[in-house]
Amino acid sequence: MMFANKPTLAGERVILRPVGPEHVDGLWELINDPETVRLTGSHGQPDYETTKLWYGSRGDHDDRLDLAICRAEDDSYVGEIVLNDLDVHNFSCNLRIALVGPRVFGKGYGSEAIRLMVDHAFTTTPLHRIGLEVFDFNDRAAHVYRKAGFVKEGVCRDALFQGGEWHDSIIMSALAPDWGVKEV
Repeated sequence: MMFANKPTLAGERVILRPVGPEHVDGLWELINDPETVRLTGSHGQPDYETTKLWYGSRGDHDDRLDLAICRAEDDSYVGEIVLNDLDVHNFSCNLRIALVGPRVFGKGYGSEAIRLMVDHAFTTTPLHRIGLEVFDFNDRAAHVYRKAGFVKEGVCRDALFQGGEWHDSIIMSALAPDWGVKEV
């Protein structure tokens, strides 16, 4: 499968590492941060042991790539980035990213993580399309995705009910040719 190899990808600000049980405390902080929960539209919350088992099992899946985003300066966990929902017949997958909360927002960690992950995907696999969704109130993330080369494709109206209101989900994608990758 496309994601059997679990690489470590290094940039100036972040290092992306295969997730494992050693990152569970960071994931626990992430899924318990109210702002991160709001921005990702998450519902419900697993317990700590379930969270630990989840991170411990990601390496067993060759149809997805789950990487911890760690600060390059001290290797501390600041989030995760994932390629999932792999469609091998259409050479496409989904990208999702989440940071631990406001203390790490605006430092370029997410932007660099996206560039590293998308570049890895398009240059080492036969993927043609990477899609994602972002809620209409998450302007910061939409800006980062556009800056990384993702293009708006459409809108899923009233896709999230949060805070007593309906919110749209904006569909975006990046294509290998747009990324400058010559496809085989």
